[in-house]
Amino acid sequence: MTSKPSKSARSATSARRGKPAVAPKTSRAARRAGTREQVRVAALELFSSVGFDETTTQAIAQRAGVAAGTVFLYASDKADLLFLVMHDRLEHAVARSFETLGEGPLIDRLMHVFRGVFAMYDESPKMGAAFVRALPGATGPNAARVNVLTFAFLERLGALVADAQARGEVASDLQPLACAQNIFGLYFMALLGWLTGHYTLDTALEPMLRVSLELQIRGFRT
Repeated sequence: MTSKPSKSARSATSARRGKPAVAPKTSRAARRAGTREQVRVAALELFSSVGFDETTTQAIAQRAGVAAGTVFLYASDKADLLFLVMHDRLEHAVARSFETLGEGPLIDRLMHVFRGVFAMYDESPKMGAAFVRALPGATGPNAARVNVLTFAFLERLGALVADAQARGEVASDLQPLACAQNIFGLYFMALLGWLTGHYTLDTALEPMLRVSLELQIRGFRT
């Protein structure tokens, strides 16, 4: 009795006989991830070049090479497609800012982080303005992911405050997360002022944001 040849041996034999070997199947999860990336890239390209208001979900589907209904497997509506795009960009910008963060006073460390985030928005300010305008009250799945990312950002800002407390730069009886919320509010107002055209990028960072943060940190010492 002879044993049956292995699957790999049969594939090799088929190839020698001119028969194509059977290609490995792609998992359903991998296919979904690939389609999601196609949709994300298409939305990014159109939102940044054509504009958020001018782009339709049909145009995004065509650019991604998928059926119109497929887009809504990854976002609840057009605004949620914007959150799909911005989540990954924000996540990368924040991670890069903290990875390159050095030692120093709290004000300098905060400005380093916020400069990195502002630089990401500067790559497509109109798309950033649409994002800031659309986010409050949004309930789609990608909006929820952005909210989770925002709270994680607050925790990282709180960790910077805690480090400053350990150095004696901030009063020890303050709650770092509460301080982080104040800091985030100042950052967001400077960002909003720039994206809505009230300030230039440089003015929004220096002096607006820096001066506001310096005043807040002075209050943290009392």
